[in-house]
Amino acid sequence: MARPYAPSRSSISFGPGPLSSTLQILIGANVALFLAQTLLPDVTVALGLTPARVVRQFEVWQLGSYMFLHAGIGHLVFNMLALWMFGTELERRWGARDFVRFYLGCGVGAAVITVLFAQLPLDIARALDGARIIGASGAIYGLLLAYALTFPDRSIYMYFVFPVPVRIFVLLLGAMAFFFSLTDNGGVANMTHLGGLLVGYLLLRGSRFRPLSEAKYWYLRWKMHRVRKKFDVYEGGRGQGRPGGWNSRVH
Repeated sequence: MARPYAPSRSSISFGPGPLSSTLQILIGANVALFLAQTLLPDVTVALGLTPARVVRQFEVWQLGSYMFLHAGIGHLVFNMLALWMFGTELERRWGARDFVRFYLGCGVGAAVITVLFAQLPLDIARALDGARIIGASGAIYGLLLAYALTFPDRSIYMYFVFPVPVRIFVLLLGAMAFFFSLTDNGGVANMTHLGGLLVGYLLLRGSRFRPLSEAKYWYLRWKMHRVRKKFDVYEGGRGQGRPGGWNSRVH
């Protein structure tokens, strides 16, 4: 199992650590396509997710390509910052291969759910059917869910002001995405956000997908720590726990 990143004592660090080669490739692909969008506007038309074109013209590549496009520099920076901050530790625990599978799976799955929702006989669905959706947010929301299951008690500063446990933060995001997906969302594809959360959960439930085992392991470890603390149970070898303890759990 990979060890956490530990900066030197003489350095000042921010965030979860340096970018891995995997994250460098993902972020580089997003930056490159954003530059291509700026120079060639037709890139957004061809690669952005438009549900009507996926269904009627069978432009299925849009289910994956849309997550590498962005609407502006702020949109790009925010998503890539989230990818780095939440993806770094998950990649260390899962390995690069499973991390990329999960990230891309959440993005593609969120697009599929968006396309299916757009075919429903609802006004909001019909409006979404002809819309063009771009951004990595569907995949990012899947990462947020996985991070919340792995590190449920870690704090996130909501709006950079209010510290909340990451599990509560993700619940709030999910509730907001669900509410706004059923209303006029002002151009934000909240159904795609909600789809990312749902697909992330389904992927983590897959018995053959290793991130599930990791998430369960750390969640159970956290629960056992709570139980030990509640019932005054100690663990460890001689010199750990109570004075004179041996290499066993002492009640």
